[in-house]
Amino acid sequence: MLNPTAPQSSSRRRLAAVPVLVAALALTAACSNSSGGSGGGGGGSAASLSGDCARYQPYAGHSGATVTMFASILSPESDNLEKSWAEFSKCTGIRISYEGSNDFESQLPVRVSGGNAPDFAIIPQPGLLAQMVKSGKVVKPPAQTVANQDKWSPIWKTYGSVNGTYYAAPMSANMKSLVWYSPKAFTAAGYDVPKTWTDLMALSDRIAKAGGAKPWCGGIASGTATGWPATDWLEEVVLGSYGGEVYDQWVGHQVKFSDQKITTAMKTVADWMQNPAWVNAGFGDVKSIATTTFQDAGTPILSGKCLMLQQASFYEAQWPKGTKVGPDGDVFAFHLPAVNPSVANPVEGGGEFLAAFSGRPEVQAVQNYLSSSDWASSRVKTASGWVSANQGVDKSLYTDPIDKLSAEALTDPSATFRFDGSDLMPAAVGAGQEWKSLTAWFAEGQSIQKTAADIDAAWPQ
Repeated sequence: MLNPTAPQSSSRRRLAAVPVLVAALALTAACSNSSGGSGGGGGGSAASLSGDCARYQPYAGHSGATVTMFASILSPESDNLEKSWAEFSKCTGIRISYEGSNDFESQLPVRVSGGNAPDFAIIPQPGLLAQMVKSGKVVKPPAQTVANQDKWSPIWKTYGSVNGTYYAAPMSANMKSLVWYSPKAFTAAGYDVPKTWTDLMALSDRIAKAGGAKPWCGGIASGTATGWPATDWLEEVVLGSYGGEVYDQWVGHQVKFSDQKITTAMKTVADWMQNPAWVNAGFGDVKSIATTTFQDAGTPILSGKCLMLQQASFYEAQWPKGTKVGPDGDVFAFHLPAVNPSVANPVEGGGEFLAAFSGRPEVQAVQNYLSSSDWASSRVKTASGWVSANQGVDKSLYTDPIDKLSAEALTDPSATFRFDGSDLMPAAVGAGQEWKSLTAWFAEGQSIQKTAADIDAAWPQ
């Protein structure tokens, strides 16, 4: 599951957004058009934009219009989102009225069914997108938005589609396939960053036998979402063992959890994260993984009690203030190697998709912009902690080393990318029984066979 704080959202929750007055004032002087306005009249012919605003000419002609947007993204992340389109709004005259909510996943279906749909929703789960499409209220995107999709690898179009029809353009991406570690500790002990799974397991054994620090920290506690990090570990191993085709079949339940391929993957996870000699220094034994919060799981790396943590790129926000992140810093990350070397660069991740509930011209103009490389580049420049898999974004724009590492992996044409599996499964499974059963697997030593059977039994008939 993608979201560390809520069962059904990949967006990290924040506080309410505030407008950015300074940016708006600066843009007033920067943007102008030949008729004195900031764009064409609402629905009329587009005025010619000049100066810094000239780049927004393709979106002009709707000055004075307002479009509404609803999502789970809260402050400060939402502040950065609004900054990223501030110049677009100032130049075109299209106001984007943004609303973030902690109850987005439950409220969006209510609003849509009640005839109060927003013009846009930023949807982090393909399953929720499918639910909205089933309502008949999602409007297919305009031709330019569809063309913008070509800057993303083809698999992303699949995740923005329902029953083969494309509905929603991807906006952001995140990378799950990372191992956090201490460069200083590795250097002091003479350890090299492993390039293969065999090397990673050999390094783990070497660290354990050296005494002192243990190789791995782990924590899967997350309130009502306890268990989601364990789903990531299993997804990483399934993808890295068998590749995308089997992963897709597993997510769709054509390959069941009780299938030998998946139980073998679970055994691989157990050899890795349930090895008492390898985990969970600073917290306890294997069972302590079930009671250690995912937020706290990496802290023993800073004290030298453990050396590695498998967690996503968004874990960067969990390090204490003042922690230096980078190749020569207190912590950094490397790409989790494939279990099977024949699987090319497996990358598990997630993202957010822009779905429209209106086909008004101003809505389509915003949709075209927010699906473009120009907008993605603007968002990257606004603040760190955000990544796009849009191949039109210059990697030099990323100032944060984890963002850059993630972007390079997510846009690698040779990568085997797949979306977070539990976000693709029915909610009763991916955000329900799988969490519960994998937690019992760690907390109670429940058998692989029972764990798999219980998850299979929860699959909707």
